[in-house]
Amino acid sequence: MASFLLRIPNNFRNFSVSASSNGAPSGVGQQGGGGGGGPVIVEIPMDKIRRPLLRTRSNDPEKVKDLMDSISQIGLQVPIDVLEVDGVYYGFSGCHRFEAHQRLGLPTIRCKVRRGTKETLRHHLR
Repeated sequence: MASFLLRIPNNFRNFSVSASSNGAPSGVGQQGGGGGGGPVIVEIPMDKIRRPLLRTRSNDPEKVKDLMDSISQIGLQVPIDVLEVDGVYYGFSGCHRFEAHQRLGLPTIRCKVRRGTKETLRHHLR
Protein backbone atom coordinates (compact mmCIF):
# COMPACT_ATOMS: atom_id res chain seq x y z
CA MET A 1 0.00 0.00 0.00
CA ALA A 2 1.38 3.37 -0.97
CA SER A 3 1.11 6.43 1.21
CA PHE A 4 1.47 10.07 0.30
CA LEU A 5 2.04 13.38 1.96
CA LEU A 6 0.06 16.43 0.91
CA ARG A 7 1.55 19.83 1.68
CA ILE A 8 -0.91 22.71 1.76
CA PRO A 9 -0.02 26.42 1.67
CA ASN A 10 -0.55 28.32 4.92
CA ASN A 11 -2.62 31.05 3.27
CA PHE A 12 -5.60 29.09 1.96
CA ARG A 13 -9.18 29.27 3.25
CA ASN A 14 -10.92 26.06 2.11
CA PHE A 15 -9.67 22.78 0.79
CA SER A 16 -10.83 19.26 0.17
CA VAL A 17 -8.97 16.01 -0.15
CA SER A 18 -9.98 13.06 -2.27
CA ALA A 19 -8.01 9.86 -2.43
CA SER A 20 -8.41 6.19 -3.05
CA SER A 21 -7.00 3.54 -0.77
CA ASN A 22 -5.94 1.38 -3.73
CA GLY A 23 -4.56 3.99 -6.15
CA ALA A 24 -7.56 3.81 -8.47
CA PRO A 25 -9.61 6.90 -9.28
CA SER A 26 -12.25 7.67 -6.66
CA GLY A 27 -15.16 5.23 -6.83
CA VAL A 28 -13.28 2.67 -8.94
CA GLY A 29 -12.41 -0.74 -7.54
CA GLN A 30 -13.63 0.07 -4.06
CA GLN A 31 -16.00 -2.14 -2.16
CA GLY A 32 -19.56 -0.93 -2.04
CA GLY A 33 -19.38 0.57 -5.53
CA GLY A 34 -18.28 4.09 -4.76
CA GLY A 35 -16.80 6.53 -2.31
CA GLY A 36 -15.56 5.57 1.09
CA GLY A 37 -12.31 3.73 0.59
CA GLY A 38 -10.25 3.89 3.72
CA PRO A 39 -8.47 6.50 5.77
CA VAL A 40 -5.98 8.75 3.98
CA ILE A 41 -2.89 10.43 5.43
CA VAL A 42 -2.74 14.19 4.87
CA GLU A 43 -1.28 17.33 6.44
CA ILE A 44 -4.06 19.49 7.88
CA PRO A 45 -3.68 23.01 9.27
CA MET A 46 -3.78 22.97 13.06
CA ASP A 47 -6.49 25.62 13.16
CA LYS A 48 -8.81 23.51 10.97
CA ILE A 49 -9.04 20.68 13.54
CA ARG A 50 -11.67 20.94 16.26
CA ARG A 51 -10.80 19.33 19.59
CA PRO A 52 -14.19 18.90 21.32
CA LEU A 53 -12.82 16.95 24.30
CA LEU A 54 -9.98 19.37 25.03
CA ARG A 55 -11.46 20.58 28.32
CA THR A 56 -12.05 17.09 29.71
CA ARG A 57 -8.49 15.82 29.36
CA SER A 58 -5.09 16.90 30.59
CA ASN A 59 -1.76 16.03 29.04
CA ASP A 60 1.38 14.81 30.75
CA PRO A 61 3.81 17.77 30.41
CA GLU A 62 6.86 15.48 30.31
CA LYS A 63 5.39 13.41 27.49
CA VAL A 64 4.57 16.59 25.53
CA LYS A 65 8.16 17.83 26.03
CA ASP A 66 9.59 14.49 24.85
CA LEU A 67 7.36 14.58 21.78
CA MET A 68 8.42 18.14 21.03
CA ASP A 69 12.06 17.03 21.06
CA SER A 70 11.30 14.03 18.84
CA ILE A 71 9.15 15.98 16.37
CA SER A 72 11.84 18.67 16.12
CA GLN A 73 14.48 16.07 15.31
CA ILE A 74 12.71 13.49 13.14
CA GLY A 75 9.19 14.78 12.53
CA LEU A 76 5.90 13.23 13.52
CA GLN A 77 6.09 9.47 13.03
CA VAL A 78 2.50 8.49 13.86
CA PRO A 79 -0.32 10.65 12.46
CA ILE A 80 -3.24 11.65 14.66
CA ASP A 81 -6.67 10.21 13.89
CA VAL A 82 -9.18 12.75 12.58
CA LEU A 83 -12.85 12.31 11.77
CA GLU A 84 -14.15 14.40 8.85
CA VAL A 85 -17.88 15.16 8.96
CA ASP A 86 -19.37 17.47 6.34
CA GLY A 87 -16.00 19.10 5.65
CA VAL A 88 -15.17 19.73 9.32
CA TYR A 89 -12.27 17.91 11.00
CA TYR A 90 -12.60 16.58 14.56
CA GLY A 91 -9.67 15.21 16.57
CA PHE A 92 -10.37 12.91 19.51
CA SER A 93 -6.99 11.23 19.91
CA GLY A 94 -3.35 12.24 19.64
CA CYS A 95 -3.72 14.86 22.37
CA HIS A 96 -0.01 14.87 23.30
CA ARG A 97 1.10 15.00 19.65
CA PHE A 98 -1.37 17.81 18.92
CA GLU A 99 -0.18 19.86 21.91
CA ALA A 100 3.47 19.27 20.97
CA HIS A 101 2.76 20.64 17.48
CA GLN A 102 0.98 23.65 18.99
CA ARG A 103 3.87 24.44 21.32
CA LEU A 104 6.35 24.12 18.47
CA GLY A 105 4.27 26.58 16.44
CA LEU A 106 3.90 24.18 13.52
CA PRO A 107 1.18 25.21 11.07
CA THR A 108 0.05 21.70 10.08
CA ILE A 109 -0.09 18.19 11.53
CA ARG A 110 -0.04 14.81 9.82
CA CYS A 111 -3.46 13.17 10.13
CA LYS A 112 -5.12 9.88 9.30
CA VAL A 113 -8.51 11.11 8.09
CA ARG A 114 -11.60 8.97 7.94
CA ARG A 115 -15.00 10.21 6.87
CA GLY A 116 -18.01 9.84 9.12
CA THR A 117 -21.60 10.85 9.55
CA LYS A 118 -23.17 13.15 12.12
CA GLU A 119 -24.25 9.99 13.96
CA THR A 120 -20.61 8.84 14.14
CA LEU A 121 -19.68 12.24 15.54
CA ARG A 122 -22.43 12.03 18.17
CA HIS A 123 -21.09 8.61 19.18
CA HIS A 124 -17.60 10.08 19.72
CA LEU A 125 -19.01 12.92 21.80
CA ARG A 126 -20.75 10.64 24.34
